[in-house]
Amino acid sequence: MKIFGPAIFAAMLTCISPAGAETPHAGEEVQQEAGIVPRYLLMDYRGRAVTNEDFPGSFQLISFGYTFCPDVCPTTLSKMSLIMEKLGKQADRLQPLFITVDPERDTPEVLHRYIAFFNPRIIGLTGSPELVRRAADNFKVKYEKYLEPGAAPNRYAVDHSVGMYLLGPDGRFLARFAYGMPFGEMAERIRALMEEYREEPAK
Repeated sequence: MKIFGPAIFAAMLTCISPAGAETPHAGEEVQQEAGIVPRYLLMDYRGRAVTNEDFPGSFQLISFGYTFCPDVCPTTLSKMSLIMEKLGKQADRLQPLFITVDPERDTPEVLHRYIAFFNPRIIGLTGSPELVRRAADNFKVKYEKYLEPGAAPNRYAVDHSVGMYLLGPDGRFLARFAYGMPFGEMAERIRALMEEYREEPAK
């Protein structure tokens, strides 16, 4: 698979996909935000269990996708990298995460090699199909396999919701950013949320 750098993908604002694949679920953002439960239990490239509680004191920027994705996911990962650069020193407080929706093909090793092309600080997470589905459901992310007629069984695409999710240092859901939002605008919104953020007092 040919991988391009962040500068190229920063200019990509639209998705060119095969029919039925990588289609952004438009018009869902407002309805989705109300029901998001920011929880996951998955696995990193070392085979270690990772949960939403493993980054105390850090904001989490989360996206869902898969390594065989032709365009949307590389664009998203490039945006993540550019956001980190734009935030400068404040990026030290942000942990970017990429959760696969294709656990059958995206092993920990595959994810790690793929993400290394974009930014070494991004952590790729995978897991059993059941745990991946549970994480996606918690974030109101929809996904399903799409196989072109006549294609080999392992040559499928995955149609999935797109966007990024920001969690606060205490794990609270703060914002969902639409796929088409420019990375500069997204970085400034994240910066503002970081500066305004206050943890809820213990009950």
